[in-house]
Amino acid sequence: MHKTTSVCPVCLKRVPAVRVEREGRCYLEKTCPEHGAFSALVWQGSEALEDWTGPREEIGAEEGLRCLEDCGLCGKHLRNTCCTLLEVTDRCDLRCRFCFADNSQTQDPPLERVKGWIDDMVRQTGGTLLQLSGGEPTLRDDLPEIVTHAKKAGCPYVQLNTNGLRLAEDPAYLHALARAGLDIVFLQFDGITEAVYRALRGRELLGAKGAAVMACAEESVGVVLVPTLVPGVNTDQVGDIIRFGLAWSPTVRGVHFQPVSYFGRVPALPGDGERYTMGQLLDDIVGQTGGLIPRESLVPSACDHPLCGLHSGGNL
Repeated sequence: MHKTTSVCPVCLKRVPAVRVEREGRCYLEKTCPEHGAFSALVWQGSEALEDWTGPREEIGAEEGLRCLEDCGLCGKHLRNTCCTLLEVTDRCDLRCRFCFADNSQTQDPPLERVKGWIDDMVRQTGGTLLQLSGGEPTLRDDLPEIVTHAKKAGCPYVQLNTNGLRLAEDPAYLHALARAGLDIVFLQFDGITEAVYRALRGRELLGAKGAAVMACAEESVGVVLVPTLVPGVNTDQVGDIIRFGLAWSPTVRGVHFQPVSYFGRVPALPGDGERYTMGQLLDDIVGQTGGLIPRESLVPSACDHPLCGLHSGGNL
């Protein structure tokens, strides 16, 4: 179907790759001279891959040789920065089964260093959406001061990536964040049953998630629900998660589905049955909501590769 370039999953060396179609499924296939051949499912669903992506230019053997290392804003990928993710801690109070963060429990960077990072970012970008992440950023008691500094420095929106546990348990802390100018909570929210949280997070968390949403509503802080979708665990709850968001509108501003990525801390490399592709997510959003989210409102992301993201033209 298409020639491109990928990396060996073992040594990460750059290798030629092709996309092929077999029995309605699309695979990325590649061979490393040292570690052998690999095949990974990249698309399945009722939508044809080429209808979704449109025509794509093939990558030549000598093109983009250093894109993975130091591409930056080159001629082929020139974009203005719209969102900056800043990790303010490596610590976390969960040990989730799937996580691409390090969670090394090292000492937090000092407050003044974090402020300096924010100042540098604003000087270079003019101010962007700032995501405060980690680890679990709410383990920092000085997080409200970081939010205050970001807003004063010129960040128009400040978003907190969090599991929501402290927000649910410590109303004074959330109040301080709201007063500091926190705009959005990007809330880990994997489903509407405890079985999902036991499988993905190692403990029952549904009550804490609901309490965090309620607390944000009381402080007029917006929430985006962020489910990690894992086959056999919660892909059957896509529609229920959307309906939960609707029930909590306008506090809940949207749902940011993240099909599981098998890198970082994962139990094992996946087989095809353990992958969940964008095509499947398209079908499940439409099918599980009974058409509440119509297919025509779901379009590829305009700011990255069409296999990396989609969004709805409407709002919850």
